[in-house]
Amino acid sequence: MNLPGWVTAGRGLFVPASARAAPDTREFARDHWQTTTFRWFTAYAAIFSLAFMALLGVIEYSVTRAMLRETDSGLRWQLRYFDSRDDAALVNAIDTRLTRPNRRENFYGLFAPDGRWLAGDIRVMPTGLALGRYGRSHEHTTGQTLLLDLGAPRPPLRAMAEIRADGARLVVARTLTDVRHVHGELMKALIGGGLLCLAGSLCAGLVLSMRQIRRVAQIKRATGRIASGDLAMRLPVAGRDELDMLAHLVNRMLDEVERLMGEVKGACDGIAHDLRTPLTRLRLRLSHAADTVARRGEPGIAGVLVAAREEADAVLNRFSALLRISEIGAIDRRSGFEHVALPELVHELGDLYAPLAEEKAVSLHVVVAQAPPIHADRALLFEAFSNLLDNAIKFAPHGGEVHVELRRVELGASETGAQFVVSDNGPGIAPGERAAVLARFYRGERTRHLPGTGLGLGIVAAIVRLHDYRLAIGDAHPGAIMSIDCWTHRA
Repeated sequence: MNLPGWVTAGRGLFVPASARAAPDTREFARDHWQTTTFRWFTAYAAIFSLAFMALLGVIEYSVTRAMLRETDSGLRWQLRYFDSRDDAALVNAIDTRLTRPNRRENFYGLFAPDGRWLAGDIRVMPTGLALGRYGRSHEHTTGQTLLLDLGAPRPPLRAMAEIRADGARLVVARTLTDVRHVHGELMKALIGGGLLCLAGSLCAGLVLSMRQIRRVAQIKRATGRIASGDLAMRLPVAGRDELDMLAHLVNRMLDEVERLMGEVKGACDGIAHDLRTPLTRLRLRLSHAADTVARRGEPGIAGVLVAAREEADAVLNRFSALLRISEIGAIDRRSGFEHVALPELVHELGDLYAPLAEEKAVSLHVVVAQAPPIHADRALLFEAFSNLLDNAIKFAPHGGEVHVELRRVELGASETGAQFVVSDNGPGIAPGERAAVLARFYRGERTRHLPGTGLGLGIVAAIVRLHDYRLAIGDAHPGAIMSIDCWTHRA
């Protein structure tokens, strides 16, 4: 049997797609970056981290400036001390300072008016250093940070200088090692603390967003089941936050929807049941009247009565099909499920419809592969397959062909499924009508002249939805090709 390429490849226009496909929680796990909770936590973490780093920056600036002011104060005292010494005794005073064991990283330099070095461990007069006047209190003198050549390494120094009465230049300096050390530690705290706060906030946001994602996944699973027709399902309620408030409102709405749907369904079923009895009595009376009139030799009136009886039969068939669709929709979705051997079921189907095909001179070809067992309601699945095969034989022309095939389909590296395919060489179904033929009472333009209720494919669609299977309609060139994927479409 030559099947179209889209059937061979397992692709095509599938109607209807399963509405009960459960959400994959791994998909939600990838979406936690997009949750409002995570976004707000990220924004909060960024703002908090920036504020924390700004605070530490202010502290670092304040502490560094305070330490520089203390250093400048010490340098002023040094200048005042040397101002109390005569110019002649200044060299000895500097040498004495240099030999003291607790000099605390102080440095000195004395230079002649022409720039020659006279005393101290600063041997080159720093360029650009402001010079104060001898004899002042130096209260407003501010030190300058310099890199002086005192041997390797060159430590940063805070320095002040003055011009003595004899024109000599005196330079006093103190190392900024302690200030640089404090500055470095504060910078480490600033950067490390900011990154730590940011990472901690992001982790907290991630944990909370994953909790929300799990709740949203539960709600989506529940709404998927509700959308598939399980109106008794309700959204989970875990606490008293915004999601729970929304779940309460939706559950109240679902209670009302379920009540209204139950009333409508009950009314429709009641009407169908109530009308079947008088219609049955009407059919019997028409049949009895037709037989009576025929015996009296009035074939014209008998024909009219027979036609009226056939119309009553058609109405009864419609009511029976409508009630069957309602019964299928009301079935507990898993109560009658069991392991079903599809090859055996398809062989049964072929044996059952072989006489009907032979009566219509239709060649029926059945090809069955060894497909794996599936979990399904055997009686309902047999009914769906029977409706498809019955339609194919009915719409096939006299002397036409109908092909039935059960195919084994590879779903993945370790999974297999089955596909049931029925094709004929009849009028087919136009592409624009392939979704509409699954609705109740719809008759295709190409087949309106043939008898039928327009409910057979509606029953098939109801059974397919019940099993989470998938029904596809295509073109067999000529004719129609129908296929049912007999595996659960939850991935």
